[in-house]
Amino acid sequence: MFLFIRSPMGSLGNNMRAVRDRLGDEFVAKLDELHLNALRTGLVSRADLQEAYRKARDMDTNSNRLSLLWLLGIIFFILVATPVFYETISFLLGVRCFLPNNNLVLEATRPIIDCAFCKSVSAPLILNNLTREQFSSYAYSSLPIIVKKAVAHWPAQHSLNYSYIKELYNRVPGSLDAVCQFQHFSSDLKTLRDVFKMSPKRADMSEGAPWFVGWSVCQPTVLAELRKLYPRPHFLPVDAEMPNTDFILMGYEQGAVMHLDYIPRLMWQAQLQGNKSWFLSPAPECDHQCQSFFFYVEPGDAVLVDTRIWYHANTIPRGQFSLTIQSEYG
Repeated sequence: MFLFIRSPMGSLGNNMRAVRDRLGDEFVAKLDELHLNALRTGLVSRADLQEAYRKARDMDTNSNRLSLLWLLGIIFFILVATPVFYETISFLLGVRCFLPNNNLVLEATRPIIDCAFCKSVSAPLILNNLTREQFSSYAYSSLPIIVKKAVAHWPAQHSLNYSYIKELYNRVPGSLDAVCQFQHFSSDLKTLRDVFKMSPKRADMSEGAPWFVGWSVCQPTVLAELRKLYPRPHFLPVDAEMPNTDFILMGYEQGAVMHLDYIPRLMWQAQLQGNKSWFLSPAPECDHQCQSFFFYVEPGDAVLVDTRIWYHANTIPRGQFSLTIQSEYG
């Protein structure tokens, strides 16, 4: 009897058979009985049941479509609306970068690192000052390298200091606002303006808390003036691509905490003043194959570390002022 009643209902019968497969014969039997009782009243026709089913199906489709629209809206907001919003706020507030780099998100989404780079590495390779040809076999490796006295001849080692940098930035209009990446690390100095507003005694650590900061030099006039004091490292490959920004790191005691750099190229750093201790560690997925280690650099040394895959941190001896120039190549 059930077959006789359902078979004229066409697609409704086919869908009921699909429901039977999912929910079991007992539930479908009760549903059939409900349909029969509805038909016997004479108040509901087969066409009415088909229309009700069609509406229910459309409602389910619309619900799925609505969920998809919500998902697309959220993705749009994250990828488009949020950056536009913060760029607008940055413009209104007159700052170059309203939001700092979100290293937490970058760390959570970084790809798994191939541990081959750190196997059997327990210390940096220490090289005496050498030519470009002699350095060529090491140029694009991920091995930490110290080139001793490689930048000792740079005018920057004798002329570049806190006072010179402060005077340069105050002399070039708008340069204090042309700093996109500013890292205050553990200090209370939140902007480059704060750094250059310090009292002389705080600046030379005669009083006050230790400070250490770093920032990108992306104002063309400032960068051009600074590069008069330091050339491109002579040992780098002649065809190595260099960025249009450099990075200055300076201050006392606590340097950078353990982190990766999310940059496109290899990194070199010239130690101009003070000693700096480095701590390198492999990525957590490489702990069972590689080891962590310390080393230090002296004024005049150049250090090359692939900071995209080596976690690294720095400290400066108590009472010493450290000044380094950092850039990329690749």
